[in-house]
Amino acid sequence: MKVCIVAEGCYPYVVGGVSSWVHSLIQQFPDIEFTVAAIVADRSIRGKFAYTLPENLTEVREIYLNDRQWLRGKKKHRMAKISLDEREYQALRGLVLGEHVDWQVVFRMFQEKEISIDQLLMGKDFLEIAKEVYELRYNNIVFSDFLWTLRSIYLPLGFALQFHPAKADLYHCVATGYSGIVGSVAKSLYGSKLLISEHGIYTREREEEIIKARWVQGVYKDFWIDQFRKLSLCAYQHADMVTSLFENARSLQIELGCPEEKTAVTPNGVAVEDYENIPGKDPGDPMINVGAILRVAPIKDVKTLINAFYYAKAREPRLKLWIMGPWDEDEEYAQECFDLVESLQVKDVVFTGRINTKEYIGKMDMLILTSISEGQPLTILEGFAAKKPVIATNVGNCEGLICGEADDFGAAGRVLPVMNIGKIADAIVELAQNPGLREQMGEIGYRRVCSRYRIQDMRKTYEEIYRKMEGEASWQE
Repeated sequence: MKVCIVAEGCYPYVVGGVSSWVHSLIQQFPDIEFTVAAIVADRSIRGKFAYTLPENLTEVREIYLNDRQWLRGKKKHRMAKISLDEREYQALRGLVLGEHVDWQVVFRMFQEKEISIDQLLMGKDFLEIAKEVYELRYNNIVFSDFLWTLRSIYLPLGFALQFHPAKADLYHCVATGYSGIVGSVAKSLYGSKLLISEHGIYTREREEEIIKARWVQGVYKDFWIDQFRKLSLCAYQHADMVTSLFENARSLQIELGCPEEKTAVTPNGVAVEDYENIPGKDPGDPMINVGAILRVAPIKDVKTLINAFYYAKAREPRLKLWIMGPWDEDEEYAQECFDLVESLQVKDVVFTGRINTKEYIGKMDMLILTSISEGQPLTILEGFAAKKPVIATNVGNCEGLICGEADDFGAAGRVLPVMNIGKIADAIVELAQNPGLREQMGEIGYRRVCSRYRIQDMRKTYEEIYRKMEGEASWQE
């Protein structure tokens, strides 16, 4: 069996929860040949892997969503003028208007015809479609701005539609969005199976990002949100199965248009035994160590974490904050976080950069996660495996993990509102000043991860799914 993992903006370039999940999944099935279709912004990241690739990962093909300059420089002569037939025109029109989309026509158009995406977006057909949309819905704004925004939206989609993935028996997308488009195209090309495993709900995450984004304003936010909804609907339509990490996420997928009969819940898992002999806290260490294992990125809301720690530190001077993870994903935001620490003049804040989690997690007294969006964070499960209590914001499945969904073990930490600096600070102080409570919560978390979130359970789940997708064939245990 050959499986192609389709991943956007994560593995194998970016260290994080989804990337760790992909890496672990590939390692769990050494007898399956994997390839990766990796969707990235541009060629500057080419080959810059953050992971040592497993032996059964035989190929990484990259898809560049912002490749315009490269394409222009590649050919000195202009390609022939693009001419769409009636079916192609109507399919493209339906896509832009958000009406019924004949995706098979769209797929064939981009896969079988030698299309210059630049020329398509600058051509007469696209202009006529843009004029129609403008007159119907947006004639109160400047047309030239509208047109260029529309072109910027469809440029990355065009590159995704044109991409030729390696042939595989199963395309396993770790999100909808552009990943789901590539997977849908591959299914259409090769007649293969399509599995989508959403960690966060892609449509909702993009909505949240765009609402907060400074690079897009006003009505143009709606353009981008509508586009991501279209991409997810396409993926849901073509998928043979769509998984999520917890029940509320599955319900949201159905609400967003995924047929209920395609959905299933497949929780994350960690190798609990890997945390049995990790380095522990030095008995002579007088500090109370608060660990935040995360990417220094806006979605993790590190600024709220720093502010909350500032107020907690004023009440409990023994506190020390360890922010553990890379900061090169959004260097501007990372610098704002560094500057915030300096402006507050808060002491005992350490940015470690990229680390081996197992070398640090055992030295922490508690873990913390102040994200504005999550799925089912591996960080929390890793903390439980190391018997650490966890403070987290109420996003994704954080409350389910910490408070329990299928057991009566009790609370393994504290769950707090997003961006509530005061309550987060209170929780840090509460756990800092109650070592017995920390120990009790750590034990509860350990019981919970052992009962439901072991890597062996995740492997069994996906083995069953892969067998179902493959049909008659099987492989050795």
